Amino acid sequence: MNRPQKYYNFTYDTLRRWVKVRPGALALLCVDLEAGTEVRLTFAELYRKISQTANFLVSKMIEKGDRVVVMLPRVHEWWVIMLALDLIGAIPAPASLLLTESDLQFRVKSCRPKAVITDAESTAQVDFFDGVKIAIHGKQPGWIDYDTEVRKASDQYTYTPTLADEPAVLYFTSATSGHPKMVVHSHASYSWAHHITGGLWLDLRPGDLHWNISDLGWGKAAWSSLYGPWSMGAAVFVMHFRKLPLTHLLSAFEKYSITTFCSPPTVLRLLVRENIKRHKFPVLRHCVSAGEPLNNEVSVLWKEGTGQDIYEGYGQTETIIQIANVRTRHLPLKPGSIGQVMPGYDIHLLDETQQEVDDGTEGEIAIRVAPERPIGLFTEYWGEPEKTLNAFQNGWYLTGDRAVRDPDGYFWFKGRADDVIKSSDFRIGPAEVESTLQKHPAVCESAVVGKPDKVRGQLVKAFVVLKEGYEPNPNLAKEIQRFCQGISATYRWPREIEFVSSLPHTASGKLIRSELRELEKHRSEESAKGSR
Repeated sequence: MNRPQKYYNFTYDTLRRWVKVRPGALALLCVDLEAGTEVRLTFAELYRKISQTANFLVSKMIEKGDRVVVMLPRVHEWWVIMLALDLIGAIPAPASLLLTESDLQFRVKSCRPKAVITDAESTAQVDFFDGVKIAIHGKQPGWIDYDTEVRKASDQYTYTPTLADEPAVLYFTSATSGHPKMVVHSHASYSWAHHITGGLWLDLRPGDLHWNISDLGWGKAAWSSLYGPWSMGAAVFVMHFRKLPLTHLLSAFEKYSITTFCSPPTVLRLLVRENIKRHKFPVLRHCVSAGEPLNNEVSVLWKEGTGQDIYEGYGQTETIIQIANVRTRHLPLKPGSIGQVMPGYDIHLLDETQQEVDDGTEGEIAIRVAPERPIGLFTEYWGEPEKTLNAFQNGWYLTGDRAVRDPDGYFWFKGRADDVIKSSDFRIGPAEVESTLQKHPAVCESAVVGKPDKVRGQLVKAFVVLKEGYEPNPNLAKEIQRFCQGISATYRWPREIEFVSSLPHTASGKLIRSELRELEKHRSEESAKGSR
């Protein structure tokens, strides 16, 4: 993969190119069905707004290198502000509206931002902040009124070049265990490198209208709602929704002529529960998913309803797309596989001694970084040099994720290293057990963890959320176990099933298995005390 020159800035060098080539083409379409509003911006209009906002931010003493927390709903200002900060050389730190005040206090304490930008409805959550406070869509005491002030600014911005290796964005990980880490990406490692994401995995081109349904507070938004699409000159579709029926989401494909779609598995699982065949997808040509393993049943139902396969991919907040199914490679899809290694990367699976494992053997996904570090990797964990060093060892970047590779070069995701269940002499990835459980007609969602066991070390336990119309009972638990025995290896079926009303998730929708592991550990300790 080629590297950018010494200086690079996504907004100035990449977006501005589309302003020159396709000034009147649609760049961004933001829809709020509940408010009944639409905002359409061409590339030329978008760049003028970015320049105007950059001048406004500079007038508020926001400068190159300053961190700025950006916490906004799905409104066009998010894209304008993110790229205005990019143009300045400031470092946006996106945050989800789902975060609590304590979450935000941790983020503010960690990254020490110069400013916070949010909407008027969310100001109470960050009123504790004592820096520059900017609010959109409403005046708030103690907050700068973005809507009023930005209109006073010039839409002609004088750009000062940013170095390709300078920090460009700071994303917090979704933290399935412990505190989230602050991942720093440079202009080269993220905004430049995501042309691979947009061009190959998303398969975008000028004229496409791409819809990524992910939350704006997480790295997936940068992949698929910002750098990926606009690297390729495609338009971005955004739907702001609070409690809309799922049928409204499905109707949008026809109403707005969506051509490409990206969704986390959590949303796809909900969508396929609707009668997809009642809806039309006249120009939809490509669909992708990432973030968690996708159950094959969901893929089948989606294909039956839309006519489109789902191309899974793998990456982290620390990376761009690293392993993926790429439509233009014209290779067969293998249900459940996250695909093959993307161009420009040397990726292997390692054992505990950092030796490469054979095909068919589970290992940790590792990216070779020596003698030459590939583009698309984060720069550092902000303020945590020890964690940064631990992630890069002996010429590898160690992802902490585990997978198996087959002889054809396809990778099969098994889970985080901490999630792997060690039962007797077997290592069991929770994702594969959850995938089997999902095939049962009563199972809506499941989370599988290792429960402490004196004989096996751990036994496989499943927490199961049932679909509507099913009631928890011992007979149903036994039926689900028998179902798993029929289609899965003996050592992988759940020895215990506990029915629950909901499962713990991060704000980005990932399962927090660590909470359930801790619950089982606590129960085991309490049981041991009681038996003394």
